[in-house]
Amino acid sequence: MSSDIHTEFEGRVVLVTGAASGIGRAIALMFHERGANVIAEDMNPAVEALARPGLVPLVADITSDGAAEKAVSTAIEHFGRLDVLVNNAGIIINKPVVDMTREDWERIQAVNVTAAFLHSREAMKAMIPNRSGAIVNIASYASYQAFPTIAAYASSKGALAQLTRVLALEAIDDGIRVNAVGSGDVVTNILNDVVDDGPAFLAQHGERTPIGRAAQPEEIAEVVSFLASDRASYIVGSVVMVDGGMSVPVAS
Repeated sequence: MSSDIHTEFEGRVVLVTGAASGIGRAIALMFHERGANVIAEDMNPAVEALARPGLVPLVADITSDGAAEKAVSTAIEHFGRLDVLVNNAGIIINKPVVDMTREDWERIQAVNVTAAFLHSREAMKAMIPNRSGAIVNIASYASYQAFPTIAAYASSKGALAQLTRVLALEAIDDGIRVNAVGSGDVVTNILNDVVDDGPAFLAQHGERTPIGRAAQPEEIAEVVSFLASDRASYIVGSVVMVDGGMSVPVAS
């Protein structure tokens, strides 16, 4: 590990989606604390509270036409380049397939996969001339494991894992590394529309993991920072599991 970890992103420009709260907020702040200039994108106007020198909030619906282009152009307009993209934004719905509408399904795919595709495409266009860059996607242990009522979410995260691998193969000749974090239960607000107290539910659910607890957003941000850094220079197309052991096969 570099002794200069707290300044390792000086001069670099980072775009983070879903940055208003939870994992995205922790990621945006960690990059900024380590010297990066950051564009923090979210449809929630609360993202504007992150504004400070070197950190520019952008209120936008990442699924809308032109949002990815706007986010990348904002990075270039403010800071002259783009070095790192973190596709963090994600939503979930808990419904059995027979109760799920097409609109339910398509909204999950739009946020969790399509927006990541669009932002990656535009980010790569900006990175290719520099022959360098990193893209980190926030996947999930649900990329591999199935649970009742999360068909849309699990499908989207499985697709994101495969998108990561394909992008990695396409981008590496241009010096761009693409990887993902397979996140486990993290104490955030992602379930607030599903249960009465999302953070409490996730904290309790995390007790089922081998490590016996859920993660804090900063623990996921730390791995994202590593994957985007030069310290991870030989990691290409990986989904690094950060799930407290949830994805470890257990012998019966």
